[in-house]
Amino acid sequence: MLTEGTVRVLGTMSGTSLDGVDVAVIETDGITIAGFGESAYRRYEPEERELLRAALGRWPGETREAEAAEVVEDVHAEVMAGLAGKVELAGFHGQTLAHDPGGRGTYQAGNGAKLARELGLPVVWDFRTADVAAGGQGAPLAPAYHFALAKWLGAEAPLAFLNLGGVGNLTWVDPRLDRVEEAGAVLAFDTGPANAPLNDLMQARLGLAFDEGGALAAQGTADATVLTRFAAHPWFEVAPPKSLDRDDFATLMAQVAPLDNADAAATLTAAAALSVCRGAEFFPAPVARVLVTGGGRLNPVLMAGIAEGLGVPVDAVEAVGLDGDMIEAQAFAYLAVRSARGLALTFPATTGVAAPLTGGRVSLPDD
Repeated sequence: MLTEGTVRVLGTMSGTSLDGVDVAVIETDGITIAGFGESAYRRYEPEERELLRAALGRWPGETREAEAAEVVEDVHAEVMAGLAGKVELAGFHGQTLAHDPGGRGTYQAGNGAKLARELGLPVVWDFRTADVAAGGQGAPLAPAYHFALAKWLGAEAPLAFLNLGGVGNLTWVDPRLDRVEEAGAVLAFDTGPANAPLNDLMQARLGLAFDEGGALAAQGTADATVLTRFAAHPWFEVAPPKSLDRDDFATLMAQVAPLDNADAAATLTAAAALSVCRGAEFFPAPVARVLVTGGGRLNPVLMAGIAEGLGVPVDAVEAVGLDGDMIEAQAFAYLAVRSARGLALTFPATTGVAAPLTGGRVSLPDD
């Protein structure tokens, strides 16, 4: 089962926006996509979200890290249990608490071996560590799946997948090539802050998890001074591949602190759009369209800002029959099969690792 053939596999994702846990099933051999299965979602309760927020930036053994890891494990076990009996394998990403490639490394809270025992299912986890240890950024990891999706869609020209989670990331894909391992098949990198600053603002000022429908931002005016300062950040001149921690642009929150709620929301939304447009400057060739996943695709103010800046169609992935809430969970299902079969997860043009590299750990229920 782990070595050949098409597998029904479950993937999970708990992103930096801290909204909840996505779980999705796909059918794949780790190269092509054979089909899509069930999905599920478990929102973090307010107290769970606050605990995870308090543990951001923590490494194993530091204050509140162990509590956060337990929440991650318990919530994942709860939502995965409903689908565990319908699959042969699971991919567990965990919750990123700290990410410092080139420094302390990367840490995703949650023990996949514990979940394997509880669910009675082989679990692939710890996807990022091997890449970071080999000199890569450890992120983003979804590009291999994006390449497979482009093939599944039958795309014939370069296109981009944009994930608007807590942090934004872009994958440029050339589906005219046969294999993701080929030079020029993909280029991927983090663009900058996406939903995280806006979500933090909404939580701190209004007790809301996010700006639903971009309603608050639509009432405000983006602050030109803040955006000019933001656009001058050295990050935007760094050539990809490159990756961010959720709080690498923490000073942005201080800069919008004097603004009223609507103007602050408008400014943070405009900053997210600007970071995507600056990122697109690195594309090897123009794209025919941009397909958007993640919660930010539901914010029409953000989507309009990106489309205006890029000058190409910018559509939620639902426009091509995909589920934008589940792409990342599906990606970790896909990567679980690739990991179990020793196929590459990361590449020089996605994380900066020297050569295509596999990764992840496989835990069996009786380990």
